[in-house]
Amino acid sequence: MQNTTRKFWAKSQRLAKLSIFSGALLFAFGKASFAADVPAGTVLADKQVIRLHSVAETATLDPQKSADAGASQLIYQMFEGLVSTDADDNIIPGVAEHWEASPDFKTWTFYLRKDAKWSNGDPVTAHDFVYAWRRLVDPKTAAPYSSYLDFMKVENTQDIIEGKKSPETLGVQALDDYTFQVKLSESIPYAADLTNNVTLYPVHKATIEKYGDDWTRPENLVGNGAYSLKERSINEKITFKRNPNYWNNTKTVIEEATYYILTDTSAVARYRTGELDFSFIPIATYKDPKFREQYKDHIRNNRKLATYVYEFNLAKPPFDDVRVRKALDLAVERNIITDKILGYGQTPTFTFTPNYIFGGSKIQQPDYANWTQEQRNQEAKRLLQEAGYSRQNPVRSELLYSTNDGLKTISVAVTSMWKKNLDGMADISLKNMEWKTFSDLKHRKEFSLAFGAWVADYNEASTFLTRYLSNSNQNETNFKSEAYDQLVNSSYKAKTDSEREEIYAKAEAELDRNHPFVAIYHYAGLFLKNPKLKGYEGKSPQGIYYIKDLYLEK
Repeated sequence: MQNTTRKFWAKSQRLAKLSIFSGALLFAFGKASFAADVPAGTVLADKQVIRLHSVAETATLDPQKSADAGASQLIYQMFEGLVSTDADDNIIPGVAEHWEASPDFKTWTFYLRKDAKWSNGDPVTAHDFVYAWRRLVDPKTAAPYSSYLDFMKVENTQDIIEGKKSPETLGVQALDDYTFQVKLSESIPYAADLTNNVTLYPVHKATIEKYGDDWTRPENLVGNGAYSLKERSINEKITFKRNPNYWNNTKTVIEEATYYILTDTSAVARYRTGELDFSFIPIATYKDPKFREQYKDHIRNNRKLATYVYEFNLAKPPFDDVRVRKALDLAVERNIITDKILGYGQTPTFTFTPNYIFGGSKIQQPDYANWTQEQRNQEAKRLLQEAGYSRQNPVRSELLYSTNDGLKTISVAVTSMWKKNLDGMADISLKNMEWKTFSDLKHRKEFSLAFGAWVADYNEASTFLTRYLSNSNQNETNFKSEAYDQLVNSSYKAKTDSEREEIYAKAEAELDRNHPFVAIYHYAGLFLKNPKLKGYEGKSPQGIYYIKDLYLEK
């Protein structure tokens, strides 16, 4: 085992015991509880019912058809994958009690717990994972994130997506009912981490075959997570109830949880009256010093592995011209947004991948990040003039964003910067719409310029860089670069972490040369939490939390 690999597993698998077993690398875990950890002597509230804030209606509750963080947060509660994560995003056992990798990291074998059950009492087996993974890449599913298994380099993925091979040829198999094996075409020492993406969670085949697209309705849905779907009112709320068939149900405390779909302003108002236990905070509210003082014991804030961007559609004028894209990139004053408008820990950036993610330490900001804003503005205007634009003939377009108070505030600021810093050579109007319609338009690439955000699927730089591969169905920009594809794909053949980090830095620099987006900042989390609600303090860099880990003190 390479020293660099030991370094990786020491970081992301602190709970693991590593040993050589039958020529493979074995990752074995103890029997520690990974659900609600209630300290001895804690007096629990008589009623373990919580009320949470959700900012938008999700497009789907189907794991294989999901593609956004909002959907994932709900799916985490109803389903469980091979692995899970703890409060610090370290990988821990989920349905798999332990797993092993071949010495070349191309074959991964997961050993499933035999007490895992579906909410209807059926056993969860390796065949369920085979079905779900094949379903993800099957063109008939039309999964928006099918390319995820290509990022993971599971054998035959791309050929299946393109219809050249059948889903049955995917590099997965059930060796028996409780042994699931994955074959990769490249060495990936962090492959187990990738399996926590909700698109790879198992689904109940009989239920899907019986109900078709209606299988996710409350009366039909069968899941294997700690909670079942009790009620769903579109654009209003979604309620989960405890699943008594969950394998670790004895360690679960919360009986029922309801997510209310509200604007940040409405949610904070409800929080202040005691109607919510968790709420995101509007920017204007957070900036009120009296509010911060009053709720100082409720506010949670931390840095995230996520990036806020505005993405161009490179197939549509005027953004088919890199000079126009670069001009708009240069003219945004990031520090004004992070320090003045937001001000709760965001990191201004011109790059997409955070350099504090594992594997990102060699990624550097471009040279112009060190220029003064006036220098950037002058270069931006020169580029627009060279491209044929002027005050009389400005760049005209529409910035699309989903309905949200915070997104509106930032979008208004950025479009104002473009107009001011470019001396009227850019005229960008604003248009907002509800999340489901917005995300559908973006996925169909029916936009010119639109808000985008990317949250890490796992703590490794490739989770950002694979987004802009030519064959990624998460690449909504029409950006295609053979040089970029070759760089990212060459990272799978790197012999050391250092070599891989060098490649990632070069790939990020290639993005910078093409400007398919305007990166604004890396996120920070900010929310209010009832001090009596324990089990989650917001430390997860990916923003993940599980209701099964929570409990209410009296």
